[in-house]
Amino acid sequence: MAGMRTTLGVVAGGAALAAAAWALREVPAELGLRPLTSGPERASRIRRSPQFVNGAFANPMPDSTPPAGPQGLALLGEFARGRRQRRPQGWIPLRVPPSDPPPADGLRAVWYGHATTLVEIEGRRVLFDPVWSDRVSPTPLLGPKRHHEMPLEIGELPPIDAIVISHDHYDHLDMATVRSLTNSQKAPFVVPLGVGAHLERWGVPTYRIIELDWDEEAQVAGLRFVATAARHFSGRTSVRSNDTLWGSWVVAGATKRVFYAGDSGYFDGYKGIGAKHGPFDLTLMPIGAYGPGWPDIHMTPEEAVAAHLDLGGRLLLPVHWATFTLSLHPWAEPVERLWRESKARDAAIVIPRPGEGVDTASVPPVEDWWQITS
Repeated sequence: MAGMRTTLGVVAGGAALAAAAWALREVPAELGLRPLTSGPERASRIRRSPQFVNGAFANPMPDSTPPAGPQGLALLGEFARGRRQRRPQGWIPLRVPPSDPPPADGLRAVWYGHATTLVEIEGRRVLFDPVWSDRVSPTPLLGPKRHHEMPLEIGELPPIDAIVISHDHYDHLDMATVRSLTNSQKAPFVVPLGVGAHLERWGVPTYRIIELDWDEEAQVAGLRFVATAARHFSGRTSVRSNDTLWGSWVVAGATKRVFYAGDSGYFDGYKGIGAKHGPFDLTLMPIGAYGPGWPDIHMTPEEAVAAHLDLGGRLLLPVHWATFTLSLHPWAEPVERLWRESKARDAAIVIPRPGEGVDTASVPPVEDWWQITS
């Protein structure tokens, strides 16, 4: 019997090692490809970019505030403590996404969770930062795990006209999702300069990649896409390599306009974007993952409202919260702070459940659905 247990233990251990090896096999591909080594044409464009300074992309202005709060091992300790308050205490209510055709002259948005949002503008569908994986990490063994399922399977998506990426962090650019969309959809990927190198490594055909520097634009499916500035960073390793650009996006139709902030700290550039490209019928603004350790690269909820007003936004839909724990704040804190600030500044907001469609022509009142899960 003891020998059998030993044999079973060896088999189980070997199976575990094999499973771990299988899970780690894709890590080199997950890291992507350094854009300066991906071809002379892309490398030349990067080196000519006004944003490329001293061998790396840089923010509109230097980071001015020194990091505060716990760092290094102290930060890991903080993550280990208070874990319960940083996750929902109940089921996050999902909704079945609308399946009817998009409004031909209107604007509708479906937030799937975190930053992944489908915007239907004037009969066209634009998918922002799609992530369907369970973890945002180079390996399924580690990393932040989602708190709710996606409201629909990726194969159930309707035909998409454009897939827009804000930057190359794992919670915004997911290799498995990119590969699936490459096979199941025909839409081009509209990405910041340099991110196309990752996509090419993952099998996206070159003709389906549109790379833009800040203030560059492209026409796709009758819509105008403009890459605009943001305050963030890039890299798919543990260091800030900043070898691909990050950004925000303007999507403009004949009459409707949408702004997606991606990941960004607050900066006065939003006023210029609003003056040049606004006003916007809808802004998608990040409200989560803020903290004293990164004041220049993630907005607080109050700053998200300020940026929305700077942009001339008419309706704010919050993203970058609820789905993954990426910071130390309590799970529901971002949306509570956003709701308070919007009332104080008379800003129109909508806070949909994942999968819920929001038509900007008929905006539902805010329901505090997150309270039942907090």
